[in-house]
Amino acid sequence: MLVCGGLPPGSSDLHAARGRVADALAELAPYAADRGVRLAIEPLHPMYAADRCVVSTLDQALELAEPFPAAQVGVCVDTYHVWWDDRAPAAVDRAGAQGRIHAFQLADWTTPLPAGVLTGRGQIGDGCVDLRAWRARADAAGYTGPVEVELFNDALWARDGVEVLEETARRYVEHAL
Repeated sequence: MLVCGGLPPGSSDLHAARGRVADALAELAPYAADRGVRLAIEPLHPMYAADRCVVSTLDQALELAEPFPAAQVGVCVDTYHVWWDDRAPAAVDRAGAQGRIHAFQLADWTTPLPAGVLTGRGQIGDGCVDLRAWRARADAAGYTGPVEVELFNDALWARDGVEVLEETARRYVEHAL
């Protein structure tokens, strides 16, 4: 999974930062392929562009991946980060047609956002993401790999793990299948 980094200190040149990601991929992809490692570029919500990941959309991730064989470089579809983008469903279809969906993650977006946004993902069904539609889209695009449920959430982490796991399994069936 590639979370491609934010802007360098003192820079505001987002275009150049994305160019550095492309340059790094040109070096990293063959190295990873020689070792049997597939790469998945994960776009993160634009609010993370400054400090965590300059790749903000699936279209951007696909543009970075497409110079390489699909088996070598693909994308991660993470509902938490792409649900808001009206171009993302078509990008999922495009990624699927190319065999580039290397990972699929379900997470819900809740508001108001907590102070620590990184750990603010909601439990499945607590937010505004149509998880069932995203799951159906990934399935229709030909994705057959594992579905990860991301629960980066301080309140959930503070609860009993078995209880959270059972709740997550129930909600997965209710909201994603």
